[in-house]
Amino acid sequence: MSVDGEAVRLADEVQADEPGWEVDPDDEWGVAVVATVGRQLKLRREAAGMRACDFAAAVKYGEDLVYKVEGGKRIPRPEYLEKADEVLGAGGLIAAMKEDVAKVRYPKKVRELAKLESQAVEISLYSNHNIHGLLQTEDHMRALFDVWLPAHTEAETERMVAARLARRSVFERSPAPMLSFVQEEVTLRRPVGGTMVWRRQLERLLELGKLRHVSIQVMPTDVEDHFGTGGLIEVLKFADGTAVGRSDGAFAGRPVTDPKQLRILELRYGMIRAQALTPRESRAFIEQMLGES
Repeated sequence: MSVDGEAVRLADEVQADEPGWEVDPDDEWGVAVVATVGRQLKLRREAAGMRACDFAAAVKYGEDLVYKVEGGKRIPRPEYLEKADEVLGAGGLIAAMKEDVAKVRYPKKVRELAKLESQAVEISLYSNHNIHGLLQTEDHMRALFDVWLPAHTEAETERMVAARLARRSVFERSPAPMLSFVQEEVTLRRPVGGTMVWRRQLERLLELGKLRHVSIQVMPTDVEDHFGTGGLIEVLKFADGTAVGRSDGAFAGRPVTDPKQLRILELRYGMIRAQALTPRESRAFIEQMLGES
C-alpha cells in the first residue's frame, strides 16, 4: 500500500460520524496543516452557498464530522477530499490537498522514521521481541495491536496499521536500499493471530527473502554466547556517508549519529549476523517450520 493508500473505504450510506484520525496536539506542523485544510474546505463550502448539513449529505459523511474537519479537529480521509472536490466543483484543488494531508495522517514519530527509511541506502535491523514492523503482514500487525494494553480504539488501530503499511514502500524504492534483518527464532514461532495468520506471516518472510536487496536471517534460540541480549538494533546509512542508529541496550535507547557510537552498534550487529543462520539456512528453517505446522 502506498502512502496515499487507505485501509478503510467510504461507506455507501451516510455515517453519523465516520471514525477518523484525531489530530495529535503535540504535532505542531500536523495541527497547522489540518487547520489550514479545514479552513479552505469551510471557505469553499460557504462560497458555494451550502449549509454544513447539505454538504454532509452530498459527501455522505455525518454533519458532525464535517464540523470537526473544518475546525481542524479531524484529519480528513482521501475519499473525503475527493468527494468534497467533486461536490464543490473545485476542479482538483481540494483533491490536491491529499498530498499534504497524507504526510500528517500518521503519528509524528512514525513520519520521522519513514522519512529516514525513505532516504537510507542501507538499513540493518535486529529484532528480538516481535517480527520487525517492515516484515509484518497486515493481519499480523492487527493481531499485535489488538492485544496491546490499554486497548486501542478501532480508529487508533486503523491509523497505526496504515502507518506501518505505508513504510513498506521501502521495498519498492528504486534504486533499492540494501535491507538486512536478523530475527530471533522465538519471534517466528509465536503464532500471533492464530495458525493461518502465522503461516501467512512466514510465507511473507519467504517472499521478501527472495528479493535481491533483502537479507533475512534467523538467530537460533540455542545460541549460547549471544551478542544480541541488549535488545533491538537499528542502523540506517545514507548516500552522503552519514548514519543514524539506535539500540534498546545502548545510549539509553536514544538515536545516535556520532561515529564512535555508531561503530559500537555496527560491531554488535555484525557479531549478531555472524552468529545467525545464513540467509539460505534461514530460508530452509522457515520452510521447515511451515512444513511442520
